[in-house]
Amino acid sequence: MKIKSTKAVYINLYKILAVPVILGLMFYYQNFSTEAYVYLSLHGTYCFLWFLKYLWFRDETFKGRISFIKGFSSIFLVSLGYFAAPFILISQKIDSSALYIALVLFFYIIGIFFHYVSDIQKYYTLKYRKGLIKEGMFSRTRNPNYFGEIMMYASLAMLSKHWIPFFILGSLVGFVFLGVMTQKDKFLSQFPEFDDYKKKTWLLFPKFF
Repeated sequence: MKIKSTKAVYINLYKILAVPVILGLMFYYQNFSTEAYVYLSLHGTYCFLWFLKYLWFRDETFKGRISFIKGFSSIFLVSLGYFAAPFILISQKIDSSALYIALVLFFYIIGIFFHYVSDIQKYYTLKYRKGLIKEGMFSRTRNPNYFGEIMMYASLAMLSKHWIPFFILGSLVGFVFLGVMTQKDKFLSQFPEFDDYKKKTWLLFPKFF
């Protein structure tokens, strides 16, 4: 008999491990630099907010059940790739200027804003009105939550100053996020107003002009 559980189990496991893993790297390599603490704070904050989201406005797609083998290999192990950035940053004791860290914080905050605010809007809109969401965060991009998540992880990758975290993120965007967004477009195409909405928005990046 195949053991099945929700997709959220494997995602949450990765989120739970984030802070202990980063702290473990800091103690193992004896790196308690400003850069290491900044990374710990940013990644830790993201995971903390994730669990608040899970408690208050969790995504319905995470309730889907999946086998242990598929969930562990395709969700949990894949998510571990995000630890490449803190490993490189902490093990190689990467230094950054104050201006560079400020730039990282700028991209991170914008990413967090898009990610969680759009998720809140989607949750409460669909709770009281089913159908196509075209207002607010979704008025310029059809996937503001993914746009925000990518920006957030890109800012964390910036702290490592290495190509590997960006390669991992790009691979996830190309092989995972893009597929999910394409399937979402196919689902939304059932609504008669979707064609007009599609012309006014981009798949991922906000269409401001």
